[in-house]
Amino acid sequence: MATLYSTRVRAVGGRAGTVRSEDGILELDLALPQGLGGKGGKTNPEQLFAAGYAACFENAVLHVARAQKAGIADQAVEVTAEVGISPNASGGFQLSVTLETAIQGVDQATAEALVQAAHAVCPYSNAVKGNIDVVLTTKAA
Repeated sequence: MATLYSTRVRAVGGRAGTVRSEDGILELDLALPQGLGGKGGKTNPEQLFAAGYAACFENAVLHVARAQKAGIADQAVEVTAEVGISPNASGGFQLSVTLETAIQGVDQATAEALVQAAHAVCPYSNAVKGNIDVVLTTKAA
């Protein structure tokens, strides 16, 4: 299958380092969050993952809505991703995700159906399926 898009981001210095995309558009300093014993004050991998997942999932909702001719405007969908990190049983760490989706202009049943369909097509959802617990909450507005 042909790759539709790819990008490269370089990380140096771990959680107290930097990340930079090959085109220089993304360039950020990182810091271990206070909740993990760090000084905080800068972004961290969990925030970056949450941002990417929220944006990608929101677009998946729009993609599904367009395919179903639901007539939903881009600004009618809002996704908030919460990413947590916790120890796992083998001495490592695991992530958890909650995706809170609000969709304006549809009833609750339609909103829930769109979110479920988006979860099936979203690249992030497909990447974490079976590896990360993802909780979906949906609100029609």
